Amino acid sequence: MPVNLKQIAGVELKFTKGHRMCAGCGVAIFVRELSAAAQDLGIDLVFSNATGCLEVTTSVYPESSWKYPWIHSAFENASATISGVERAYYALKAKGKINHDKKVKFVAIAGDGGSYDIGLQSMSGAMERGHNILFISYDNEAYMNTGYQRSSATPLYANTTTAPFGKSVPGKTQPRKDLFAIAVAHGIPYAATVSIYYWNDLITKVQKALTIEGPTFILSITPCIPGWAMPTGDAVSLSKSAVETGYWPLIEYENGVYKWSPSNPKQLKPIEEFVSKQKRFEGMLKKPELVEHFRQEVIQNYEKYKKLCGVA
Repeated sequence: MPVNLKQIAGVELKFTKGHRMCAGCGVAIFVRELSAAAQDLGIDLVFSNATGCLEVTTSVYPESSWKYPWIHSAFENASATISGVERAYYALKAKGKINHDKKVKFVAIAGDGGSYDIGLQSMSGAMERGHNILFISYDNEAYMNTGYQRSSATPLYANTTTAPFGKSVPGKTQPRKDLFAIAVAHGIPYAATVSIYYWNDLITKVQKALTIEGPTFILSITPCIPGWAMPTGDAVSLSKSAVETGYWPLIEYENGVYKWSPSNPKQLKPIEEFVSKQKRFEGMLKKPELVEHFRQEVIQNYEKYKKLCGVA
C-alpha cells in the first residue's frame, strides 16, 4: 500500500476531480482515501450511492467523478440496490456468463440521512441477509444537501434549520443515535469508525472491510463546511479534533472482538476545542450548563467503548 501521503497524492484515483462539492469538503477527502485503499488492493468496487451530498455533486449529467460501476439509488434503498447487484453478479458467474476472477466488493454509500434514518431498514435487511457488501456511512450529522435539517446523527444542542437554537428550544435536544452499535448488533464480521485526518488508520480499516467476506461497515466523520458553519479548510483539523477530544472514538469490531485504535489519545483535550470552531454550537457555548451536559454525553460514550475494547 502507499506508505505516505505524497505517494497517495500521486496515484490516479477512480474518484476524480471536477465534482461540485464545497472546496475542502470532508466527504470528497474521505472518498479519495477510500479509493486509494481499494486501488492499492486491486479490488474492483461497484457502488450504490444513496441520494445525498456525494451523489448530487458528483454525477451531474453528462459528467461524473466515478470511474467505477455506479448506481444512484433513492435515499432509502442503497443497500437493497447493491444487494440485488451482488446477487445478480454471483448468479451470472455461476452460470458462466461472467468470466471474472478478480475480487469484487459491492459498496453501498450514504450520508447520515440515508443510513441513520431513511436508509436504516434497507441497511439492516442487507446485513441480516449476509450479503457480501460494505456499507459506508459518511456522517456529516444532518441533512446537509437539503438545507441542514436535523437527523438522528445530529449531536445535542447543535443548531439546525428544523431544530434551531433559541429561547425555548436549545437546538437538538436528543443525543446522537449509535449507528456503530446498531451495525454490530447484526452480528456482522467487521465494523469500524474512521476519521479522515488519521488516513493510515482509515486505509487499514477500509482494506479490512473490503477483504472480509460478508457484510461490513465503515462509519466516517465528515465535517460539512456550511452545515457546521465552520471555516473553509478546517475539515481535516476538525476531524482530528473530534478524535482528540473523545467526541469520535476510533474503534473496530472484528468477529466478536472490539479493538481500540492506537490513534486515540491517552489524555483527552477539552471538548471546547472541537465545538468552538463551529457556529452551529454558538448557542450552546453561551450556556455553561449545556456545555457540561454535552461533555458528559461525550465522556460517557467514550468510556463505554473503552470498556468494550478492554482498555478502560
